[in-house]
Amino acid sequence: MIDLPTDLPADIVPLSWLLGVWEGTGVIDYEADGAAFQGEFAHRVSFSHDGGDYVNYAASAWLLGDGEARTPLVAETGYWRLARPAAAVDAGPALLPASAARPAPRTADDVEALRNAEGGFDLEVAIVHSDGISELYLGQVRGPRIDLATDAVIRPSSAKVYTAATRMYGLVDAHLLWAWDIAALGGELASHASARLARVE
Repeated sequence: MIDLPTDLPADIVPLSWLLGVWEGTGVIDYEADGAAFQGEFAHRVSFSHDGGDYVNYAASAWLLGDGEARTPLVAETGYWRLARPAAAVDAGPALLPASAARPAPRTADDVEALRNAEGGFDLEVAIVHSDGISELYLGQVRGPRIDLATDAVIRPSSAKVYTAATRMYGLVDAHLLWAWDIAALGGELASHASARLARVE
């Protein structure tokens, strides 16, 4: 059973089932550039909030070897938020303060007005990888399922070729299941990794 905080900002309530720290293992299985990449990995994911209208995201993964051996894979950090137009009552861009006072905190009714035609809520997710790659995902949360697809991928010249991705997250039997498809190293968009994580905090 997952206990949800009762004092969450209204904007992140549709994502509240993600909050916490999740750990587990998964498998990598991807072929590109004439090579097959396979193995088991350990994964730690954190979804948290600091009172803002977004969820903080951080994740790290390690390839598992013999015994206790762990080889670091990519680490990620980012922000997940409901898609809604920025208004004068919102801060930004950069350090610019809001140009109008917010009359009251956003309510559940305000968020409900954002529900899409499929019964979910549109999402914007920004993720930066430790190798310098940045992804902007668009998608939706509908109940305990999230589907995301890259709208943009930016990579420095030092990074390996990576052009697109999709991610799916779901809450199943109190576990966080996810799958990540990628187009990388000249390969087409294809299954890349999946994992089953348990909430540890």
